[in-house]
Amino acid sequence: MLNFSKTKILSIYFIFFIISFFALLNFINIDVQYLKKKVNLGLDLQGGSYLLLEVDSSSLEKKTLQSKVVPLKKKLREESINFDNFSVSEKIIKFDISQNEIKKFEEIFNQKEGNEINTFLNQYNAFELQNSISKTKVSVSLSKHGIINIRSAAVNQSIEIVRRRIDEIGTKEPSILKRGSNRILVELPGVKDPERIKELLGKTAELSFRLVTKDQSEFGNEKLILPITQEEISVSKRIILSGENLIDAQPRFDNLNNQPIVAFSLDRLGAQRFGQITTKNIGKRLAIVLDGEAISAPVIQDSITSGNGTISGNFSFQTATDLALLLRSGALPTPLIVAEERTVGPDLGKDSIKSGIISLIVGFSLVILFMLIKYRFFGFVANISLISNLLMLIGLLTIMEATLTLPGIAGIILTVGMAVDANVLIFERIKEELKEERNNIQAFDMGFKKSIVTILDANITTLIASIILFIFGTGPIKGFAVTLSIGLLTTLFASYFISRHLISIIVFNNREKKISI
Repeated sequence: MLNFSKTKILSIYFIFFIISFFALLNFINIDVQYLKKKVNLGLDLQGGSYLLLEVDSSSLEKKTLQSKVVPLKKKLREESINFDNFSVSEKIIKFDISQNEIKKFEEIFNQKEGNEINTFLNQYNAFELQNSISKTKVSVSLSKHGIINIRSAAVNQSIEIVRRRIDEIGTKEPSILKRGSNRILVELPGVKDPERIKELLGKTAELSFRLVTKDQSEFGNEKLILPITQEEISVSKRIILSGENLIDAQPRFDNLNNQPIVAFSLDRLGAQRFGQITTKNIGKRLAIVLDGEAISAPVIQDSITSGNGTISGNFSFQTATDLALLLRSGALPTPLIVAEERTVGPDLGKDSIKSGIISLIVGFSLVILFMLIKYRFFGFVANISLISNLLMLIGLLTIMEATLTLPGIAGIILTVGMAVDANVLIFERIKEELKEERNNIQAFDMGFKKSIVTILDANITTLIASIILFIFGTGPIKGFAVTLSIGLLTTLFASYFISRHLISIIVFNNREKKISI
């Protein structure tokens, strides 16, 4: 067990030096793409913003119910079910049918296969809508599971759009997680302008193009105010084009007046529709509306068939950049409300780093001192193993570009203690073997063989616990679990290979002498 082949020795130290090299990348800059790796500091270490966003799905529930009106009427007519007094409110659709058609309506309404009105939700084994009948009056509303399905879909879609918006800003290592049934947790380490982030995440970014008209539209009109001139305009509620047809949006400068604008491009369907509308309405004004507010209302000078256009609105370059970002990332299905906000200052993060480093240095120094006093020269070997263990741990965290938090530092400190524990077990077992065995090589060999089972048992059980923490834990708990898990693996490598090889050199060079630990 103490014998090492040249191939094995080269493999051990090749792995050690490669991993340790990545640890050094945290202190040097190398302009090579694959070597631009560092351990990222978490929110509690470098400061940043913590936002808890709440998804308000009430408007989405209303839209979903209203979208059922036309299909429901169509289905009733197809099935020759006469209805009267049809009315729609925010939460209920009401209408009257005759007594002898109630059973027929219920069969159609609760049909599982091919039901275009009332979708059957397989994951809940329930329908999207529910109905109640009082005499001849039918009331249709969203079921409990229908509301849950809408909220769940809204949260999942919102998470993806929030992620896209934050990625566009270029924030390093953001944490975006679902919390409960309708909340999203966003942690942004190192963010210097949290107000801008809040503004970007709080906007729905629902873009629409509508015609300005004085005549009453069949869809209805609404009054909007243009921000630059404060002019009141009457805009049709009919949406000619929505942001769903946008492919790209970028901030630009207008060559004529050198003002920031947003240049956009449309997909094929959007370009065709935009070309038709601008061709038919030359001379009319087209309002560009974002989240219910008019940005601008230019006059259509000519047909626009290329699928490219611009949005102007007295922007600064920053607001033009933010608007382009919002349009590129897509509209949120429903507004997000900031339920909780915390900002961690960089000074507090520096104090945490300082405290963590001091704890690590003090603990590490005491461990080294104890090992030197207790085991003398072999304690020096254990300390070399301990240092190599830390280097490999930091190296692996760097390769993974992991985010280090304060609990992560606690995991590193705990790794130091466990690494010493492994060496203590080995040395104490060797002591017992030296009392019974005169041959140094045999005593050290048996010491390693008998202690490795205990070391593996202790480390594997701790590794299982850390994996469970990672699976079920959140945020800081995951950080602790990651550093502890990696630390356990590097501890086993350092103790079983590096420490054992160094000890084998000493033992073989002193095979005829009496060795004491």
